[in-house]
Amino acid sequence: MAARLTAYVVVAIVAATLIAGLIVGAQRDDNDGPVDLIVTNATVYTADRRGTTAEAVAVRGNQILRVGTAREIARLQRPQTIVVDAGGGVVLPGFNDAHVDMIAGGLELTVADLSDAATAEEALDRVRTWSEANPRAAWVIGKGWTPALFRGGPPPRRMLDGVVKDRPALFYGSDANVPSVWVNSQALNLAGITRTTRDPRGDIAREGRSGEPSGVQHGTVAAVLAAQVPRPSAEDRLQALRRAIAEANTRGITSAQNTAADCEKDVDLFDSIRRERRMTLRIYCVAAVVPSAIKAESDLEHYNELRGRYPDDPFFKIGALAFRVDGTLPRREAALLDFYADDEVAGTQIVDTDELNRAVRLADAAGWQVVTEANGDAAVRTALNAYAHAIRSNRAPARGRRHRIEHLQLADPADLLRFGPLGVAASMQPPALSEDGLEALETMLGPKRTAHAFPIGELASETRLLLGSGWHGWPGESLDPIQMLDRAVNGLHKEDPPAEPATADRPAGLKIKAAIDAYTSTAAWGSFDDQRKGTISQGMLADLVVLSDDVLTSPGKLKTASVLATIFDGRIVYRRDPPALTAPAPSLQH
Repeated sequence: MAARLTAYVVVAIVAATLIAGLIVGAQRDDNDGPVDLIVTNATVYTADRRGTTAEAVAVRGNQILRVGTAREIARLQRPQTIVVDAGGGVVLPGFNDAHVDMIAGGLELTVADLSDAATAEEALDRVRTWSEANPRAAWVIGKGWTPALFRGGPPPRRMLDGVVKDRPALFYGSDANVPSVWVNSQALNLAGITRTTRDPRGDIAREGRSGEPSGVQHGTVAAVLAAQVPRPSAEDRLQALRRAIAEANTRGITSAQNTAADCEKDVDLFDSIRRERRMTLRIYCVAAVVPSAIKAESDLEHYNELRGRYPDDPFFKIGALAFRVDGTLPRREAALLDFYADDEVAGTQIVDTDELNRAVRLADAAGWQVVTEANGDAAVRTALNAYAHAIRSNRAPARGRRHRIEHLQLADPADLLRFGPLGVAASMQPPALSEDGLEALETMLGPKRTAHAFPIGELASETRLLLGSGWHGWPGESLDPIQMLDRAVNGLHKEDPPAEPATADRPAGLKIKAAIDAYTSTAAWGSFDDQRKGTISQGMLADLVVLSDDVLTSPGKLKTASVLATIFDGRIVYRRDPPALTAPAPSLQH
């Protein structure tokens, strides 16, 4: 009996110990457990509201486990832990490009690129190389030529004929503001543009006395020629999307807000990669809509169905409708409150004001985030008025409103003060303006209005600011966030360093942390994702970028900094120098 009692007591003690252990384990903060990945030897900028910095970050699974000192994080290392040595660089939340066309960008990655050719001969060699490497391509397509490459004016078509003889060829010019193409004779013939083609408006550029069409065509004629190029198939677009995602990862981009006009038509392509579990980029689809098509609640049914099919998801979702209000400044298509300084025109608003008001009000009532693409000061005012109308008409949705205006190349000072009270965000793409570009802008707008062109700094002080790739967005501009941060921080001019301090026609840039926030935490807020990404803090998705230089203390290093590693969902998806990056730091050895 005594032996049996003793056994019961032992069992009871063991059980109590186990239960106590479970209770303690349940209550224990698991921040001190083993981790899968550590980034150390860095300045970690968390992009939180306080602008916090740290020395290292630990990742478990696909989430941030802990942020702290190198010593604190070192205690979490285990034999299986991957260690990324940042080499004294900076760790940021993964970049989130707020204005990009992923599939168009991916398609452009495959064409012949002449953008950095030094001479006409080098440009032609690249054309020849691409043509020989792609013998099955129906057309020879390229981009990036500039008139400066060719002596004596634009390149003749016969120059291109000499390199591409077996099929049509078309190359887009480097200036997206002045659409032009360089083509060979076969491309002109396919488009029906010959010496005898009637041209009442004189749009066809011709060669001297012969009357033959020139190899360089602009505007509407360029558009006619470009329309002859076969449209890419669904498979072509899918492969382009894969290339674009890989390219984005090399730039430190882990999220993108796809603002392409045909985003809604490509949702199945985005979703197919997500279902394959090969998505290494979080995509927020902004569907372009013609305001005149939204006349009643029923006109939103198609978009509501899409939103229901692709709801809030960390990899891919649809949540915004975009309405275009006007065109761009350089093409003189931006709608202005007054005439252009060098021309008695004020641009054109391409949408009826009443139609825009109705479309924005109906979309807002249906819980959509609304993006208006407005460039000129008149268009910006029209967009703000439409948001004000919706706010007066509708009850605020449970999740709140996060409407925004895209581009904002020019805004009236009085309208800049309306963004904050209306709760409207600004999404901008910093341009690079040379001295000639600044002079051209002043000629176009006059000194007074030039002072309010591209008001990045002013808007950042009034409302939430999001940044994206370049003046027109990728592929019209570079996809490189570091280059865009450099423009936003160090000013919109190309000089290095600026020869003169900031003035009315030399806008001052943002503070470095504000610019990074616009590319990370605020961009996440802009797509209703700030609860799970955009900052480096416990529980957030482990999307990180490691930069080679400490751009926080020396913003001038943005001109030379590069991406060392991109971490997406807790996994390294890009490494510039794999062996060095993953070698455990000596201070972390056990």
